[in-house]
Amino acid sequence: MTESSTSASASTPATACLIRISKNFEHFADNIIFDLGATLTKRLGQEYFLLKCQNPQKMADSDAARYIRWNLEMNHAWPCRPKKMEDFLEKAAQALFQKFGGRNLQGVFIGILDPSSTHNPYKSLASNLRGRTLQLFTNELATFKDVEEQEPSALSLFCLVGKEGLYCGVRSPLQANGFYPGGTKFISQKASHTISRAGAKIAEALHYLKLHQPLPAKGSHWLELGASPGGMTSELLERGYQVTAIDRAPLDERLKGRKGLSFKKADVASYNPVPKTQFDSLLCDMNGDVQVSLKEVVRLSESLIPGGLILFTLKTPGATSFKECNSLYHEAMKSANAGGLEQIACTHLTYNRHEFTLFLKKTK
Repeated sequence: MTESSTSASASTPATACLIRISKNFEHFADNIIFDLGATLTKRLGQEYFLLKCQNPQKMADSDAARYIRWNLEMNHAWPCRPKKMEDFLEKAAQALFQKFGGRNLQGVFIGILDPSSTHNPYKSLASNLRGRTLQLFTNELATFKDVEEQEPSALSLFCLVGKEGLYCGVRSPLQANGFYPGGTKFISQKASHTISRAGAKIAEALHYLKLHQPLPAKGSHWLELGASPGGMTSELLERGYQVTAIDRAPLDERLKGRKGLSFKKADVASYNPVPKTQFDSLLCDMNGDVQVSLKEVVRLSESLIPGGLILFTLKTPGATSFKECNSLYHEAMKSANAGGLEQIACTHLTYNRHEFTLFLKKTK
């Protein structure tokens, strides 16, 4: 680094940023913060880190970005104890209106700093604070009911409240990496059609995909590799899709006779679609070596329509360090690109464990 660039960097004021890192990758937090060129100011809640960043763009285009479930540049921070403060709700709503009332916002959304708590008293506070804040803003904001109807590239006011105070910023859902304050939608695993945790993974992935492109139309045909026991299969069928599911292990008995399902009990490596069969999307959640799984994805992507969607769970078996996980990703993308597949996005979702969801599309 030259003397002039060092001086310029030193004179650039740091931006306060809030990032969310899942507990699955908490042991990489120091590496992630270092990769961002940031310094830690304070931890908030269970998974949030308040940072000072010299270059906030790194939250989107560095290796660290894959581990950051959600991020927000801070435009307003009020460290306090909301539950112990008299008239906190009114004071906070008035402060938000005074600071952001003149901005061209599509919506105001308020969540909590500790979403893992099942009986969090701040849930009602967040809801009431949003209600009071919307009373002060325009009618257009007040009628904005569905979080996922936001325009991904338009600006919204996101806020998080918890025992540490209130933290807010203006960001587009695409920049923040999620429609919801703190990330993506909670997916219940108690629905009658739920077979395994994998159902929540694909449901959340489809919620997330809307940040980048429209969902496949109802009736679209999915090819699912490594389908057993059928958690993802069931979720896709519930959404009105057709599914051809491949696995050498059987599917759950509850899937027998389900409309739209074709199950092939076979090893993925030996499966060949009927000639001229075309699928709209491909899903792969197979365990084992990443390169072996990707080889089959690339091979079977020949049966995808042009521009077809691929959802691939990038698992990290044997990768124990930040460097090893990153190398695994870069090698996977090298193979995917060589096979005519292009990345749409790659992120860590709520229902991922030590893995990432990779969104790809067929380009050849």
